Amino acid sequence: MSLGSNLYHARKKSGLSQENVAEKLGVSRQTISKWETDETLPDIRQSKGLAVLYHMTLDELIEYDFDERQAQEMIDSVSEEAQARIDWNKVWSKKYPVLATYHARVRIGDYAPSLQEMLTRLQVEYGYNRTDALLVLKDILARVWKGQL
Repeated sequence: MSLGSNLYHARKKSGLSQENVAEKLGVSRQTISKWETDETLPDIRQSKGLAVLYHMTLDELIEYDFDERQAQEMIDSVSEEAQARIDWNKVWSKKYPVLATYHARVRIGDYAPSLQEMLTRLQVEYGYNRTDALLVLKDILARVWKGQL
């Protein structure tokens, strides 16, 4: 996303209008509009004021990822009880259909012993509980997939 788009989404998330922001920063509403449409850029003092106004650090404002924040808020809003009732495979299968179909093609039993061994090692060697061991293993796999390891 562009800086202007970041500013727009951060302002909307904060529930402020362009007029509100302009008044608090001592600039015109048109100035806020130009920042949000990437016609002009706020200077560093104005940027810091925006970050404070939006309850963010300057780094967060510059690198604002609306989708990530929205996802985090959704995760935070779901209770443990609701999470336990949700069939996450079914939910994610709507976005990634392979999750609903791979069972028919992949011999899961061929992979299960090795994966179980890795989970057990993480639990024994590092003292992780079963859930944390799974999350660590998932993260390691993601890093391998991204070529980071």
